[in-house]
Amino acid sequence: MQLATPDVDLPGSRTGHLFRPERVEEPLPGIVLVQEIWGVDEHIRDVAGRLAAAGYAVLAPALFSRDGVLPPPLSPERVERAKRYLDTVPPQLWAGLPDAAKRAEALAGLAERERGPVNETLAAIFPADRGPQLAGWLEQVADAVSWLRASPAVKGRRVGTLGFCVGGALAAEVAALDPALAAAVVFYGAPPAAGRIARIACPILAHYGAEDARLMQQLPSFEQAMQAAGKTLERHVYPGAPHAFFNDTRRSYRVEASREAWARTLSFLSAHLGPRP
Repeated sequence: MQLATPDVDLPGSRTGHLFRPERVEEPLPGIVLVQEIWGVDEHIRDVAGRLAAAGYAVLAPALFSRDGVLPPPLSPERVERAKRYLDTVPPQLWAGLPDAAKRAEALAGLAERERGPVNETLAAIFPADRGPQLAGWLEQVADAVSWLRASPAVKGRRVGTLGFCVGGALAAEVAALDPALAAAVVFYGAPPAAGRIARIACPILAHYGAEDARLMQQLPSFEQAMQAAGKTLERHVYPGAPHAFFNDTRRSYRVEASREAWARTLSFLSAHLGPRP
């Protein structure tokens, strides 16, 4: 299928990438696709294309961009190099390191000329204080939902969110901010803060790998809180699958879990976004 994939200007001098079937003129159900921590990379663009081919207008906000420009440490080439490095160590080891000395120790296996650039990129992706970063991203995603809902590509149709890892967490957080959101799909994202769950206004579909220990520890309390608040949570846990099992550009990819999760996702989106309001 031929897709139209223009870059668009979003509120706050932000940039987004809009995907939709090129030969369809009428408004379509909308999805704000929220990136993994790596940005709008090959994997996210591929998912956006698949969703657009399934009949959706898909907006992927570029959370790293400023006025359409990526900071040098977050260029696609630099991020890809950092990803290759993290494929050699447990990702949580890096994200959990508390200080520069231990980060330097973890990077000691790299050639000297690579240490500085990789360290700079990972420090930008995993800052010591993530609070301001995540708050800014949540605002961007909420603005992207509002922009897509009002755009000619979607106007009058339902809008949902879908995200991976930190993007999955943001997809669910927006469900507590936007009462008009029709659906949220979470791929291995942390649950919303307990105090926000009562404000969730749409059903949530959540996918987790059984080997993703941190998120599996959080799942029971998430389920209990959703049930206590009378909210709809359809969750699936995939045996043998780690974190990021859907990302087919990483060694974490698991084809069986990905196939089942994708089929469930399309069915869920069709049920909650497909019909006209």
